Amino acid sequence: MSEWSLSQLLASLHEDIQQRLATVRKAFNHPGTKGDASEQVWISMLETYLPKRYEAAKAHVVDSLGNFSQQIDVVIFDRQYSPFIFTYENETIIPAESVYAVFEAKQTADASLVAYAQEKIASVRRLHRTSLPIPYAKGVYPPKPLIPILGGLLTFESEWKPPLGSSLEKALCANIADGRLDIGCVANHGHFFFDQADSSYAFVTEAKAATAFLFKLISQLQFSGTVPMIDIEAYGKWLTPPDVDGGGQLPRVRSL
Repeated sequence: MSEWSLSQLLASLHEDIQQRLATVRKAFNHPGTKGDASEQVWISMLETYLPKRYEAAKAHVVDSLGNFSQQIDVVIFDRQYSPFIFTYENETIIPAESVYAVFEAKQTADASLVAYAQEKIASVRRLHRTSLPIPYAKGVYPPKPLIPILGGLLTFESEWKPPLGSSLEKALCANIADGRLDIGCVANHGHFFFDQADSSYAFVTEAKAATAFLFKLISQLQFSGTVPMIDIEAYGKWLTPPDVDGGGQLPRVRSL
């Protein structure tokens, strides 16, 4: 008989995340430090367990029109097909075409924080994304349809009782358009996801919430497919200084 236990391994994954989040909450008093540490716990988990085609980082997202998202706590993005990711002084900028999912990470969930997460996720989904035809040996495939960008919320606790009940559902349903939260985890209690077939939220209370959330996220990413072929020349136009060639000033960079 094997000395290994799959059940124990999966339980240990959750226990590690839960304990690290609990330690962050107890050990750090400064809200900014506590927030940064919490984000890093989730990023570390995703970097460790997601397939290597994906990377996770705290970042801003930019489009080829010069629009920027708000700062996003956790961005899951493509590294296999993405031609550039810009990093400067610990700030990461990711092209909109490379994004698979975006998450807000907080210590606890309440109505105001859910609304805040929805606003930040909407700032990514509103960005412009390009998609070029794809050449192959016998010709050219048409431009790939844009994949939906998943949005989510990651917390340690919930301010509601019950933690995953009707109050959370009401907050989630307040924005099911650009700000929709497709998936989330409350590490101490369970996870939730938006069921496309029923157009409603499902809430799962469980002891191994972080592990269950990770499996559900990987499953959703598998069905997302691959990011489109980015039009790199659309970004390259920003190399030309305004009015140098008499073509007029480029649009002002702005945040959505």
